Amino acid sequence: MHLLVFTDAGARGNPGPAAFAYLITSKEGKKLKEQAGYIGIATNNEAEYRGLIAGLEEARKAGAEEVTVTMDSELVVNHLLGKYRVKAANLLPLYARAKELLSSFQKAKIVHAPREHPSICRADCLVNQELDMMEMAQKIKKR
Repeated sequence: MHLLVFTDAGARGNPGPAAFAYLITSKEGKKLKEQAGYIGIATNNEAEYRGLIAGLEEARKAGAEEVTVTMDSELVVNHLLGKYRVKAANLLPLYARAKELLSSFQKAKIVHAPREHPSICRADCLVNQELDMMEMAQKIKKR
């Protein structure tokens, strides 16, 4: 089975409160799952990796043998394609886990897409909803 994984992430501040989201669809475009997750304080690049890892883990659970991952993080895509070296120590374990997951599929492709890609836009919306909910929850908790 070939699944498509779309991921996005963000941090408000760098580092700051961070979240990720992923969407998984069939090759034909049928939405199978979408999920967002709050990370806590992280850099934007850490959040991008965490979204990728979560999406790949979910695709693996769903039984995917092949994946095509689409994301708007040029840095992460170029790390994984071997075009950029991973220099930041905080990203090395995340990079290693992402590479391990990608190698667990019979075939894995990673693609860079602009922020305007419809599925990336949806993931971005989920990220911002997650961050907004956590911000609101923290305000309520302080009362």
